[in-house]
Amino acid sequence: MEKKKRHYPGNGVKQQKGRARTGMPAAARGQRVRMTEDVARRAEASKNASAHSARRDGLFCPIDGRCGGCELLRTPYRKQLKEKQERMEALFADLLGDEAAVSPIAGMQDPRYYRNKVVSPYVAVYDRRARKRRILCGMYERGTHRVIDSRECLIENPEAKRIILTVRELMGNFGMTPYDEDADTGFLRHVQVRVGHTSGEVMVTLVTREEDFPASRSFVRALKKAHPSITTVVQNVNTRKTNVIMGDKERTLYGPGFILDSLCGLTFRISSKSFYQVNSDQTEVLYTRAIEMAGLAGDETVMDAYCGTGTIGLVAARGVNGGPGAARVIGVEERPDAVADARNNARHNGIDAEFVAADAGAFMRDLAARGESLDVLLMDPPRSGSTPDFLKAACTLAPRRIVYISCNPETQARDASYLVEHGYRIVEMQPVDMFPHTPHVENILAFERA
Repeated sequence: MEKKKRHYPGNGVKQQKGRARTGMPAAARGQRVRMTEDVARRAEASKNASAHSARRDGLFCPIDGRCGGCELLRTPYRKQLKEKQERMEALFADLLGDEAAVSPIAGMQDPRYYRNKVVSPYVAVYDRRARKRRILCGMYERGTHRVIDSRECLIENPEAKRIILTVRELMGNFGMTPYDEDADTGFLRHVQVRVGHTSGEVMVTLVTREEDFPASRSFVRALKKAHPSITTVVQNVNTRKTNVIMGDKERTLYGPGFILDSLCGLTFRISSKSFYQVNSDQTEVLYTRAIEMAGLAGDETVMDAYCGTGTIGLVAARGVNGGPGAARVIGVEERPDAVADARNNARHNGIDAEFVAADAGAFMRDLAARGESLDVLLMDPPRSGSTPDFLKAACTLAPRRIVYISCNPETQARDASYLVEHGYRIVEMQPVDMFPHTPHVENILAFERA
């Protein structure tokens, strides 16, 4: 059976005569895969694939095909980029027009170990050979909540991974039992490690089921001894019976409770729950291209909508590649904690920017009702995309240029259709490969009033 084409997200598809389509997760285009009849009926071939692509990049992962993280690991990286570029051009073909500039996808020179944030669950299982219980940590098996034990990951920061393994080794010495989601028992639910890409600062967040942690000081001491790179340790308490990772309550066990990192020449404060892009190298590419596409002259009022911790707006205020920054930046974000981080980041970098805690759509609507004006709108909405209220208000405010960054090109295309129907045209598109070895693509569109 030969894989004929790739369906999102990264699954090969084979149409057998007289049968429904059969999915082949992670198959490379042109790869020949032997499938049993049982697997064909179940439309899952990952465990029975007997031939890997001969055109791999030399990457080997012992849990490839089981983990849900790197669906495209078997596809050579250049081919991944080519297919992502083709997908973006096909998705926006009806919207781009003849004059739109379509840039080649921005890929990575070395697409390994790029994730600066690593999260691992911990579970206890019975080892029949050893006749005792042992603790697993790693990642979830594709489409399940079963944890696959993993000592290395090709896309995760190596030091973060080592810390996660050390936590497992220390748990027994300090009476820390892993959380059981079904029984709602145990102490340690997850560990999150964030590493500053340029600063090297390391934050470890222990997500626990209960607040009481008598051995916290001695545990942190042992963890710090094993990993002197750690600059802060935080306990996040999640008492709910849920598979949501983080809880609402936190306390700092060691250090300042946050780390600092640099991006596009600015310094940002990152807490355990801050939104901060996980691929720092590509984030610099993403933000630099977005501000270039904004075409700032230095006298503009810029709105940073869905601003999170203010990263894009602050980069716009400072400017990129020696170019001018915006005269005025207003950021809007509905999460008060993120807005507090944005204001701290502005102060820390000596930038005079305004950040407002509000629903982006309602805030834009109020601006339009007051007759305010914008020169440039930067927007980076969640995966669900923007809202009709927001888009309508944006068209009423009529900024000369809109720069739309998206982690979900499908919803971006939907919103782009609205903007094109209401007086804008796409003048430039820039795909960015933020997550190599996965089907995900970040995409930037620049619009001008038609």
